[in-house]
Amino acid sequence: MRPRRDGDEPPLTRALAALSGLTTRGRCLLAAGVALTLCSLALGQRDLLRAGVFLAVLPVAAVAVVARTRYRLACARRLEPPRVEAGRVATVRLRLDNVSRLPSGVLLMEDALPYTLGGRPRFVLDKIEPRGVRDVSYPVRADTRGRYSVGPLAVRLTDPFGLCELTRSFASVDDLIVTPVVNPLPTIRLGGDWAGGGDSTARSVAASGSDDAATREYRHGDDLRKVHWRSTARVGELMVRREEQPFQSRATLLLDGRLNAHRGDGPGSSYEYAVSAVASIAVSLVRAGFLLRLVSESGEDIGPPQVALTEGVVLDSLALVETSRGHSLAPATARLRSGIDGVLVAVLGSLDVEDAERLARLRVGAGTCIAVVLDVDSWAPISARQRTAAQQGADRTAALLSAGGWRILPVSYGTTLSSVWPLAAARGSVTGVTA
Repeated sequence: MRPRRDGDEPPLTRALAALSGLTTRGRCLLAAGVALTLCSLALGQRDLLRAGVFLAVLPVAAVAVVARTRYRLACARRLEPPRVEAGRVATVRLRLDNVSRLPSGVLLMEDALPYTLGGRPRFVLDKIEPRGVRDVSYPVRADTRGRYSVGPLAVRLTDPFGLCELTRSFASVDDLIVTPVVNPLPTIRLGGDWAGGGDSTARSVAASGSDDAATREYRHGDDLRKVHWRSTARVGELMVRREEQPFQSRATLLLDGRLNAHRGDGPGSSYEYAVSAVASIAVSLVRAGFLLRLVSESGEDIGPPQVALTEGVVLDSLALVETSRGHSLAPATARLRSGIDGVLVAVLGSLDVEDAERLARLRVGAGTCIAVVLDVDSWAPISARQRTAAQQGADRTAALLSAGGWRILPVSYGTTLSSVWPLAAARGSVTGVTA
């Protein structure tokens, strides 16, 4: 982070701001000095005048020193690491530089933090010598995923006598990304089809020899040297040549984020378990070389569209996902019906028969479909009668998915994903996470 420095304010503005920072001791001393000066003038006492002038000048001198120091400080902040799992500890390191030729007074530093990361840390620095540097650090911990702003840093400057105090806030703010918990999964073979990377699987060359059929629309990041101008002129928009690319395994992950499909609150809810499960599966697949796509219950992409999802992009995107007010998986199934390449993994909350039937109809061809079905009622206390009814409904939806060719991974409260993940393996194979 670049250090920030102030000091462009007019001298009069700085002086007025410094005078407003006089402490109770400084104000009392200034008032006593003025009163003694007036009394000495009225009584003609020169010794009393000296004492009055000294008492009045002392807080003014303190203001002058503190006012100069106020605008000669630079601050830098560093987060280690800038991305951390929920429940893990990150370290915030602060560097304060005195870039003036005068030593600073006593400094009280306070960094602004959201309540989720804990209380505001405070540090007292005795004095920073000219061109001196001070480094301080403190730990932060968040149990809830998300993006948190750290800063700005406020520095309270004071003189050695405690006559003047000024608070200076730096403008710099840094973001700490708290990602879902990622659990390591055992290596298994998922099976399914291999899908070509890029557009090579759909490529065909016209018999006439024209390469118009081997073009596609321009996408952000494409090399402009590959623009096919003949097709561009005919179509009216930029077209680029397709290129053969090596085959690559593809996978689609569906996160059921419907609020009414989950139970519990906070980090211990079934929804947070679902997000953590998607993160764990996504990281495992990315490391295995899969080309990944994340889809929400609304059918929208989670993360930037048309961008190769790396491990960091996946975790950053899942750190910010929230529940929705949707009541059906119809938008997601409509989006996925256009085609499933390779492996489809759905992490599902409570399902009704209609949604189970929609999902069952998605599996076509040799594609592999895996359903991580959460028994969300185990995340909330319910009666025995409600438990029986819920179990009957879960058995029915599981039967529909199984009849559609899905591999079912049942999960209840307290079940670790790594213990049920081997159920997703292709028959007769237990090694290698590949398609």
